[in-house]
Amino acid sequence: MQFSEGRRSYLAHRILDVLKREGLVVVENERQALAEIKRVFEREEQLDAQVDALVRKKISSLSRPVPVGSREWQVLYRQYYEQEMRRRRR
Repeated sequence: MQFSEGRRSYLAHRILDVLKREGLVVVENERQALAEIKRVFEREEQLDAQVDALVRKKISSLSRPVPVGSREWQVLYRQYYEQEMRRRRR
């Protein structure tokens, strides 16, 4: 899922507010902290796009065609996606 810059900014501010309010972080440079949170969102979006492309390619390369959007396709997509994310996050 991709967020607009405005949405990333909003979410970064909310995350930082919660972390500070709960006493989980002490922030010396708020601007730097917000930038790092946004970078994490961007890395996750890139990872998601890479895994999505790989999973779609894997499904399309099966010996028999699986119609995009079918129940079987959705099950395979979810299964392959979760496997690939587990593999990449080790």
